[in-house]
Amino acid sequence: MAQVTGPAKRFFFGRALRSENIHSTLLPKRIALPVFASDALSSNAYATQEILLMLSVGGFALYAFTPWIAIGVIVVFFTVVASYRQNVRAYPSGGGDYEVVSTNLGERAGVFVASALMVDYVLTVAVSISSAVANISSILPSFGKSGVLLAIGLIVIVTLMNLRGVRESGTAFAIPTYGFILGIIAMVGWGIWQISHGNQIQAESANWEIQAETTATGVFLIFVLARAFSSGTTALTGIEAIANGVPAFRKPKSKNAATTLLLLGVISMSMFTAITWLAIQTNVKVAEHDSDLIGLPAGETQKTVIAQVSQAVFADFQPGFFYISIVTALILVLAANTAFNGFPVLGSILARDGYLPRQLHTRGDRLAFSNGIVFLAGAAIILIIVYDASVSALIQLYVIGVFVSFTLSQIGMVKHWNRHLAQETDPKARAKMKRSRAVNAFGFCLTGSVLIIVLATKFTNGAYLVVIAMPILYAIMRSVRRHYDRVALELEPAVDEKVTLPSRVHAIVLVSKIHKPTLRALAYARASRPSTLEGVTVSVDPGDTKAMSTDWERRGISVPLKILDSPYREITRPIVEYVRGLRRASPRDLVTVYIPEYVVGHWWENLLHNQSALRLKTRLRFTPGVMVVSVPWQLISSERIADDPVPNAPGAVRRGEPQANIAEAYVAEQYGDPPVDPPDPADLPSGR
Repeated sequence: MAQVTGPAKRFFFGRALRSENIHSTLLPKRIALPVFASDALSSNAYATQEILLMLSVGGFALYAFTPWIAIGVIVVFFTVVASYRQNVRAYPSGGGDYEVVSTNLGERAGVFVASALMVDYVLTVAVSISSAVANISSILPSFGKSGVLLAIGLIVIVTLMNLRGVRESGTAFAIPTYGFILGIIAMVGWGIWQISHGNQIQAESANWEIQAETTATGVFLIFVLARAFSSGTTALTGIEAIANGVPAFRKPKSKNAATTLLLLGVISMSMFTAITWLAIQTNVKVAEHDSDLIGLPAGETQKTVIAQVSQAVFADFQPGFFYISIVTALILVLAANTAFNGFPVLGSILARDGYLPRQLHTRGDRLAFSNGIVFLAGAAIILIIVYDASVSALIQLYVIGVFVSFTLSQIGMVKHWNRHLAQETDPKARAKMKRSRAVNAFGFCLTGSVLIIVLATKFTNGAYLVVIAMPILYAIMRSVRRHYDRVALELEPAVDEKVTLPSRVHAIVLVSKIHKPTLRALAYARASRPSTLEGVTVSVDPGDTKAMSTDWERRGISVPLKILDSPYREITRPIVEYVRGLRRASPRDLVTVYIPEYVVGHWWENLLHNQSALRLKTRLRFTPGVMVVSVPWQLISSERIADDPVPNAPGAVRRGEPQANIAEAYVAEQYGDPPVDPPDPADLPSGR
């Protein structure tokens, strides 16, 4: 197995890194920005579109509200950025919202925030990848028919890149991220130049009409505007990832993380403003359903907003349009990378605290949290399949989790500053803390209001699934913690507890036939010097059993052979009942069962061997006072025999030596000729 997987593993993931080399994986700001901010940056590819889609319910007239909704999104964005700059300075360990809330609001609130973030990370991958597929389909319509397969393929690629390690994936993803930023800057700059020189730039949908689904007036108008605003807040997703990823930054970690947050805010909102402005200038029209867009050619699917804008701006320069479409699709794929960096770190911290399986806390060969990366990929793929890679369907589930974490994190930070103000006496430090508290208090009020709006406007459109999923995940994590606590309490020895030795050790070697694995098991059992030792076999075929008994006596094996009857040709039950009978007869004795097993080199060989041994071990492990010992015999196909044989080890295969000679040499080595009891290990010379 190692012959095949070793080189392949190194090719895909690189050589394993030593634990002390973790400093080499830390990120400078220029790499940290694309690693942790690609989600927030990429949301500019669909945030404006989501606003226009929601407004289209009331027809083109409601597009007049687009600038005001965009301003609201910008205000919320910078408020959250300012708030999280406080977070990364106060809590730089990487726990992010989970640590802030757990420390200040209690353990239960912290676990609930963690459940919200985990749901949102999975949705980030699903939405970003689905949106990437939609943009690819805008320039290559043929891909629209296989969108789900394409989305799954993209997730697999991002997963493989992240399994190579944070720094490697960040370096690989930095070029497309900066390419997207430069592309948007070029598009906006060229668009401004044309408009300032009196050129008319119109989107392909500029002369189309939107068929309003209903008349939006009064309370319903307010609801539509609130829904458009809540959809526009998708631009905020990914901000929290930097707070969770502080440990991945180079020193000074908190300062670099705070600087990256500020850069993210300025770049992302500048792009959002520019794209929204260009969408208005080019008279882009989009609708929730293609049928509501009057003028769309039959059989065609409407293009995304950013695709229509770039097509209008670069009407006389098609390479520009293709460049924007390609880098937009790439940045949307890379947006998933933000979740691939945030989710595994959060999962590791939760596993450390006992709320998730311990496996998520372990770093892989490349010092990345490999198990968390694979788990996230699997969950996102399931969502992609269930929702058919539909952005409009998945977007309804989006942002709820992140705004739950935003809101609870901010109230947690307010309590953090209150606690420190009660202890601080320096006037300058107190003034600084009060300013920070004011920022977090305003952030709490704003994000809490947005959360209410999001829940009210998206609940019936699918958001209720997230509202259900978060408590379920919370309950699962609490159950995992209770299990670990219960096991720890059960295993904790008393202060005066002493080890009690068994009265006797009764050893049993399971015998299916007399072959080399059986002889090795007998030799090993005898070397352990139990109080009593016997071989046990189950008589399924009387003829075979009699032949084996005769051979046993012929070989002069001094261990007695116990034959168990099995009228129904079962193997497992007679052995289990026999072992339990020994325990009932002598409860203070320890029963050790030695089971010979084959070690194979191919997965399919496991289907052909060891099945009886597996069933026996499963049953015997539930019997108190019984120890199960596996005695391995390496077949030639196993990697140990093929790669690193131990020449003088009992049972080692000597290349080129006939199998018959091997068997004879092994029997002679273990029992002598004529067979005798093996010597006491204490009498053997050193190195034997």
